[in-house]
Amino acid sequence: MSTKQNTSLFNKKILLQATKDSVIKLNPASLIKNPVIFIVAIGSVLTSIIVIAGICQGRFSSFNLQIAVWLWFTVLFANFAEAIAEGRGKAQAESLRKNRVQTKARKIVGKQEISVLAPELKKGNIVICEAGDIIPSDGEVIDGIASVDESAITGESAPVIRESGGDRSAVTGGTKVISDRIYIRITAEPGDTFIDHMIELVEGAKRQKTPNEIALTILLSGLSIIFLLAVVTLPAFFGYSLTASGLPQSHNLTIPVLIALLVCLIPTTIGGLLSAIGISGMDRLLQRNVIATSGRAIEAAGDVDVLLLDKTGTITLGNRMATDFIPAEGVTVEELADAAQLSSLSDETPEGRSIVVLAKEQFNIRGREVHQLNASFIPFTAQSRMSGVDFITDDGIFHHIRKGSSEAIRTFVQNSNGFYPQKIQDIVSGLARQGATPLVVAEDNKVLGVIHLKDIVKGGIKQRFAELRQMGIKTVMITGDNALTAAAIAAEAGVDDFMAEATPEDKLRRIREEQANGHLVGMIGDGTNDAPALAQADIGIAMNSGTQAAREAGNMVDLDSNPTKLIEVVEVGKQLLMTRGSLTTFSIANDVAKYFAIIPAIAISLYAGKSGIGPLSALNIMNLGSPQSAILSAIIFNAIIIILLVPLALKGVRYKPVSANSALTRNLLIFGLGGIIAPFIGIKLIDILINL
Repeated sequence: MSTKQNTSLFNKKILLQATKDSVIKLNPASLIKNPVIFIVAIGSVLTSIIVIAGICQGRFSSFNLQIAVWLWFTVLFANFAEAIAEGRGKAQAESLRKNRVQTKARKIVGKQEISVLAPELKKGNIVICEAGDIIPSDGEVIDGIASVDESAITGESAPVIRESGGDRSAVTGGTKVISDRIYIRITAEPGDTFIDHMIELVEGAKRQKTPNEIALTILLSGLSIIFLLAVVTLPAFFGYSLTASGLPQSHNLTIPVLIALLVCLIPTTIGGLLSAIGISGMDRLLQRNVIATSGRAIEAAGDVDVLLLDKTGTITLGNRMATDFIPAEGVTVEELADAAQLSSLSDETPEGRSIVVLAKEQFNIRGREVHQLNASFIPFTAQSRMSGVDFITDDGIFHHIRKGSSEAIRTFVQNSNGFYPQKIQDIVSGLARQGATPLVVAEDNKVLGVIHLKDIVKGGIKQRFAELRQMGIKTVMITGDNALTAAAIAAEAGVDDFMAEATPEDKLRRIREEQANGHLVGMIGDGTNDAPALAQADIGIAMNSGTQAAREAGNMVDLDSNPTKLIEVVEVGKQLLMTRGSLTTFSIANDVAKYFAIIPAIAISLYAGKSGIGPLSALNIMNLGSPQSAILSAIIFNAIIIILLVPLALKGVRYKPVSANSALTRNLLIFGLGGIIAPFIGIKLIDILINL
């Protein structure tokens, strides 16, 4: 699902629509959802009324007009930030709508097949899909196996296998069957499919404020009320001070100036960007092909401090690969490799193919054509626990080659009146302790040696876990392997802890224990047996390829079905929290500079002597040109900074895997100090331009 081109920040269509929407959002019903910007809007209206009243009375003030204009720009820029974030989501939704094909379905009624439109399907209906058919709605495969093209959802062209009775049974409406035949039970009502939910989510139609957003909004509202009370008391304070000093009433303390002061002191920057930050967090997650059912889930990802990861497919590649041939005494390694390859020629499992490749790479033993060998291949079965080949050599001698578990080969050799060496058993035990899988190879009644199979730990995964550890996140590997194997792989991967021989009940119990100790837990899964744990975890990511039960239990769905995506989700969540914290710090810090711009300007005549300049003018450390230019410079900077920070709010603060203390220190140094310094420079430059 590639929408990168359509959702670029500088996409002309999105910019034009966002400009239009920023005006539409002037509706009081929309503005009141953002208390800080609502206060600015009220100030804009009052200032505009004063300007119009002045014109009607023949007392036009260009100064008041400029304040009114920039106050309106402040509101519009805040609306624009939210509108452009929503616009990117709407562009993604439009891309999804184009991918959604209105198709006919082959519904099974009794023993008959009838053709109906996809929107007419209801939950529980059974449909049949064959090669070339579009899957009409979300469902689960109840019979058959097929290759499915899910590029309309994931953007990946490689087909995936969907089959009944396993953890790869879920199918999504709009995807295409490219081979075989499957029967599907519909699991969604019309208009309630996965695609419909995606469209609603990315459009922001169902976006609710998260608990953190609500808490921050309350904090910003509280600060705004405090500054409002402070500004309201200024006229009385100034009036008393001027009367006591025997000075004339100050012209620097008009209502428009007081409104400008209030707008500059309340945290308008973060107030204007708060909604855009939340929407863009969901957008960044969607760019990684992960759908979150709520913004709360993304925030929780940022606070997760325990990750439960399945071993197979997440930490390891999931396929055991042959890495070494270990010959028995009196057998050359070439003889072992040749016999192992011969027994694996018809073995289409990843393990079998890796044995053929390893023999070729190490000893240049070429794979032989199966039909030329006049051989009979013995497939692996759960009962025999071995596979192999029977063939006749040119001299007419009949040979049997077998490879399999140690116990199975021991039985095979002893039944042929052979001897099973203790040294081979020692090699098998040693490999098992290392977390490897040993396959013993025998020919007739003679043991030839051991094939070392290993579930390869993914490249770079140890470094990723080290980064998570730096962030204060504990990683726990979950596996059904025995404790020895689990310990070996855990050590190689660098996880902090592991659970061996884990059952679904064990996973659920571990999550509850961690939560009882005050931790936020993240987990990933795809099977029905993972559903209880996914529902219990604070962050439960279900694989799109998994079962419907898993997808409904989790609060996120990974469209790529990539088990390592959990790590990326945590990074996106932390980036969201860091971005919000950084811009909040910047917003509050830059009020300091605006204080030094406006307070000296309005209080210059307070307690003044014959010169007309009072002692508070000493606060004019920026040496601004005049009271009017100082006030205008501050209000202009206050508006412009919102629009300048929109790209940062949408893209997010650059993420680094560091501890909370390091992140706080970096935050204060860059955005706290920057929030103080930047306005001093910006306001001074604007003041110079105004006075020119």
